[in-house]
Parts: sequence; structure tokens; C-alpha cells
Amino acid sequence: MTRLRRLPFNGPEGKPAYIPANNPDGPLSLFADAIEAQQLEIGAAVLGLVRPMLDATLTADEAMYMLRRTAECLRDALDVAESRGQRLDLPDQPLSGTAAEVMSQALKRSCSAAQPANGSGGGA
Repeated sequence: MTRLRRLPFNGPEGKPAYIPANNPDGPLSLFADAIEAQQLEIGAAVLGLVRPMLDATLTADEAMYMLRRTAECLRDALDVAESRGQRLDLPDQPLSGTAAEVMSQALKRSCSAAQPANGSGGGA
């Protein structure tokens, strides 16, 4: 089965757009990578602008504008994280526990997935 990569933009009908994930160096994949990088850069810039404003006295309109832009950046960052997470070659087993336990489980799974099936590490 071919894995799909969700693009960081929707198709013409407003629905999510996908491409085969088997060509990470293809022009559309590289374009998507560039858009994702730009989305993360914009999020970092907005965060840098918003932080100092948290202590300022804002009008309701200013606060709402700031909140909307921050929410847009968070949505973009979560979309990038989800898209990249789907491209990781991890088993479809749920993780559970504290954040530290989940990270430990995920790391162990990814390391064991990278090991050769016969257990040989390729050493001398």
C-alpha cells in the first residue's frame, strides 16, 4: 500500500490534498516542505510579537486580532506536526502513559524498527 503525504494546503474543492509519500525529493514534496518551513517561521515570528503584548493594555479588537493570528499559527504548526508524524515509519500501536513514558516508548519502537530483523548489527 502506498503511503500518502498530506499537503500543507487544501485542494480546489477545499478538501485535504495528498500526494504519494514515496518521492520525498520530488518537486511537489519539496514545495510542501518549503511551505511547512515558512508556516513554522511565521509562527515563531508571531509568537515573538505576541509575547511582549501579553503585558500590554489592549483593546478588545487588538486582543481578538492577536488571538486569531496566534490560533492560525498554532493550527498550521499542528498540521505540520501531524503530517510529519504520519510519515514516520512507526507501528500502529497506541502509546500511553506520561509524556516521558510515551517518548520512551516511541524511541524504543523507532530504534527497534531500525534494527535488522536477524539481530545482526553489522559489526565485525
